[in-house]
Amino acid sequence: MKARALVAWNVLRIRGERGIPQEQLAYDAGIDRSYMNGIENQKKNPTIDLLERIALTLGVHVSELLAEPSEGAPPPKRLPKGRRPTRSSRGKS
Repeated sequence: MKARALVAWNVLRIRGERGIPQEQLAYDAGIDRSYMNGIENQKKNPTIDLLERIALTLGVHVSELLAEPSEGAPPPKRLPKGRRPTRSSRGKS
């Protein structure tokens, strides 16, 4: 797996395990939410300084963001979108 894919995999995994919304992680790390989305979708190439800020925000060592997943590990689950109401809550007061 390439480094950019490893970072995306691990950020998604750790963020999902801790239930941290993408917007909150981005805010706490001091970066734009759309840039965080680009990292998680392998479209952005973060600097080592930015990786360090993300790791500190997640409470892990920066090396954890480059850890290889175990053989056959399921892909990280994405958290539900937080900006839009779910279908069941639309139209309810």
